[in-house]
Amino acid sequence: MEAAGVTDTLRALQPIRARGHEVVVVDAGSTDRTVELARPLCDRVIVSEKGRALQMNAGAAAAKGDLLLFLHADTRLPANTLEQLASFVHSNRPWGRFDVRLSGERPLFRVIAWFMNQRSRLTGICTGDQTMFVRRDAFEALGGFKPIPLMEDVEFSRRLCLVSRPFCIKEPVVTDSRRWQTHGAWRTIFLMWQLRWRYWRGESPESLAQIYRSDVRNASK
Repeated sequence: MEAAGVTDTLRALQPIRARGHEVVVVDAGSTDRTVELARPLCDRVIVSEKGRALQMNAGAAAAKGDLLLFLHADTRLPANTLEQLASFVHSNRPWGRFDVRLSGERPLFRVIAWFMNQRSRLTGICTGDQTMFVRRDAFEALGGFKPIPLMEDVEFSRRLCLVSRPFCIKEPVVTDSRRWQTHGAWRTIFLMWQLRWRYWRGESPESLAQIYRSDVRNASK
């Protein structure tokens, strides 16, 4: 998580906490003020090893609820999240995800989000930006996220799809478009599709993570 955005993210979750739902923050040993800022606005802060899969597994282990929702630090839930999730709880699906919208005003961001949502409906695959939610019994039966440095969301979605198609909530979460703006929208699109294609062809998440980190460093120069 990043200190710059953690306060806004957690403040937006306070109505959910007020209705008795738990918020667990997982920090991977950051050196900024993330932990200090998060502590008054959540039920528990834990520190894990670096790696999104490891962090999410650690958060799931620490949480007490029967429904696990994995929210990125730069993503906002819709105002009617609990009502939307109530429909899921009364379904027979073990997992699901939200549609996504990017925060920027550029028309291209609307197009990107549309394709992300349509691809997910077609394939059943969910990305972390779409805020995955899973019943605890299904999460534990499948062993949670595989501890890989990239594509952990895609890999877990594939295993979940063997059990059931996802429950799709059309009301979108809003994820920060900063990454797309900083690195360039078209560059980011090309990188993401390249990584997915190479993963589908069998390349290891470790080698793909190296490609991703290299591209991000080059884009920041």
